[in-house]
Amino acid sequence: MPKLVDHKKRKIKIAEATWKVIVNEGLEEASVRKIAKVANISVGSLRHYFSTQSELFVFSMQLVSDRVENRAKNKSYEGTPLEAMQDFLSEFLPIDMDRRIEMEVWLVFSTKTLVDPALKELSQVVYDDMHQACSMVVERLTDLGLSSPNLDKNMEIERLYALIDGMALHGILHPDRFSAEKMQATLKYHLESLCEGV
Repeated sequence: MPKLVDHKKRKIKIAEATWKVIVNEGLEEASVRKIAKVANISVGSLRHYFSTQSELFVFSMQLVSDRVENRAKNKSYEGTPLEAMQDFLSEFLPIDMDRRIEMEVWLVFSTKTLVDPALKELSQVVYDDMHQACSMVVERLTDLGLSSPNLDKNMEIERLYALIDGMALHGILHPDRFSAEKMQATLKYHLESLCEGV
């Protein structure tokens, strides 16, 4: 009887091999041949799942987004509303090894969006999703009556997004100077600054 192959798992395995090559050797070394070797499959098998390198990169980038989104949605949040919001936003920061790998891969792919229309389209979708997450946090602070009365919600949504994005970048590029603890402390300080009497 022929062995049944779980095609979704195989595609994820290939995407994870792509991540590994990118993190260890850089995007310029992420050839189909090298990725196939790391995934322990033939080049022909890889091309069966992804006919082009761009198609592989889009799937790999989407997998990063899906994992972050699933973790954020399925997590159990505890503590005060501010603590829960900090915990939620921390899912988008490289504060542990899994999140660091995801963010590093995402940032590498982001440079490729300048020349790859398919990656650019996906990047725009994720940008909108992240913007929505920041909007949800600011709106929640307002709904709970925690935010300062003169808060400019639209401006604060943009500022929160820029803060998260910037901290993620610095956390990847300068982990020795911008640690997970510093990211968490900065995020906590910022959220408290949006609130009245906290």
